[in-house]
Amino acid sequence: MSTPARRSFFRCSIVALTLMLAGAASLAQPVAAPAQPVTDAAVATPKDQPGEGQRAKANKRPSIYDETADAKQQIAEAVAKAAKNNRRVLVQWGGNWCGWCILLHDKMASDSTLKKELLYEYDVVLVDIGNWDKHMDLAQSYGADLKGNGVPYLTVLGADGKAIANQETGSLEAKQTDGQNGHDAAKVLSFLKKHEAAPHSAEESLSQSLAKAKSENKMVFLHFGAPWCGWCHPLENWMAKPEVADILGKDFIDLKIDTDRDTGGKDALKKYAKTDGGIPWFVFLSADGAPIVTSDGPKGNVGFPAAPEEIEHFVSMLTNAKKSMTAEDVQTLKTSLEMGKK
Repeated sequence: MSTPARRSFFRCSIVALTLMLAGAASLAQPVAAPAQPVTDAAVATPKDQPGEGQRAKANKRPSIYDETADAKQQIAEAVAKAAKNNRRVLVQWGGNWCGWCILLHDKMASDSTLKKELLYEYDVVLVDIGNWDKHMDLAQSYGADLKGNGVPYLTVLGADGKAIANQETGSLEAKQTDGQNGHDAAKVLSFLKKHEAAPHSAEESLSQSLAKAKSENKMVFLHFGAPWCGWCHPLENWMAKPEVADILGKDFIDLKIDTDRDTGGKDALKKYAKTDGGIPWFVFLSADGAPIVTSDGPKGNVGFPAAPEEIEHFVSMLTNAKKSMTAEDVQTLKTSLEMGKK
């Protein structure tokens, strides 16, 4: 909602003065636009700050913004992860003092449709802006006008780390009749849906990986996962460790197919997995697409190798299939998995 900057500033001053007189300055909830020199320029700001009951509830909860984090590094890590999984990065600019920021975070965490959308399509980074004096240059580099629009403010980044969209959140607020403030889940979902990444084709991804494997005289490490899969993430995170990726990269082209998000993902899994042993499930493929060995061990699919017998099966897979990897490399991977249990 657009209101004159001086109105926002006046409201901020009155609230701050009242809280100071009450001896509760430490509990003050800031307005969505910063206290800046009064100008005639119009800014988009939320209508009101959360009510007293909502403030008290917000003040009791843990901080959601890491005030010591390096946002630039956080975003870089999120972009790398999102690029690998064909996702977007959602940056939420704000602060722990911001009642509307808490409300938006809570809405995203409590609404089932928003939770699923974020789980499937976005890597979320909450960036603390301090007292309008932290990471402001970073926000500006993405074209995010925080001082002109207030917070919370949303920025969507693509796989290349460049901004795809910037969104003030005043227009995403819900029109409440019960006096409670909050955001409209349907409006937030519409924004997120509009900017999510287009799905990959499992067939095309596999074809490209096989072609690369052939040109580099390697195999394809094909693993299947999904956003909801609890064991898939440990496997993917382990494979992404530099010391692990370097060794696996000697012999394999890494390819993940998302059974839920990739077009034809479930069909691809059925093509290679002869039994339904769940996911993560993986197979080593020759450059011509022929299965060499799978994660189906003596007791079924090992998934993420964690138990001793699961690790042993994975080690046997590597030992039987390796080309350039050495026995020492295989032992290093085995030790890494064993240490991960401790």
